[in-house]
Amino acid sequence: MTIKGALFDFSGTLFRIEPTESWLRAVLDATGTAVPEEDILRYARQLEDAGALPGGAPPQAVPPHLTELWGVRDRSSEGHRAAFTGLAREVPLPRPELYDALYDRHMEPAAWRPYPDTAEVLGELRRRGVRIAVVSNIGWDLRPVFRAHGLDEFVDAYVLSYEHGVQKPDPRLFRVACDALVLAPADTVMVGDDRRADGGAARLGCRVQLVDHLPVEQRPDGLRPVLGFAGGAETP
Repeated sequence: MTIKGALFDFSGTLFRIEPTESWLRAVLDATGTAVPEEDILRYARQLEDAGALPGGAPPQAVPPHLTELWGVRDRSSEGHRAAFTGLAREVPLPRPELYDALYDRHMEPAAWRPYPDTAEVLGELRRRGVRIAVVSNIGWDLRPVFRAHGLDEFVDAYVLSYEHGVQKPDPRLFRVACDALVLAPADTVMVGDDRRADGGAARLGCRVQLVDHLPVEQRPDGLRPVLGFAGGAETP
């Protein structure tokens, strides 16, 4: 694949959020909240079913009072926080301050792990002169995550939905990314894990490469197709 620019999704593509149980335990420890082991496991299951962890499993069902907000959650930082803390509040935790603490935890660099081939792929693309943008539906600034993991040096532009009030699959967000790289869409590839959201780049004329949204341990080389290696699935 000959490209001049690569647009990458963040969650489930370059990085993966920690498991729900680890997320909950980190917050309980940080807040000094003592909870019996059986309750921790139960809360973690309920939070996962609720879809309360951004970047984690989607909600099994969105409560009616959150349906409208859920659809536009990535357009603003306030909407993003309200949507996910709203889902978390469907689970009766022992202290009310835990809901915001859980949301805050997921924004910490320690809550995220890069996929095993992320640094290799980004570094090789940079070596080849390919310009790189991160295009993410998100409600907070992910730049510190890249800096903490030593990957910021590979990224030329960050295009985050909440900073533009537009979320994927709207082609306007991909247009912002292409303009930031000073490239025509036909000279770029969008790499993501969501056929609907990331596939919106095809409407602009970008090629689209899909990877599986899996735990880090289960996807050691999902990004290498960007470099023309075997694996992955490209959309028509």
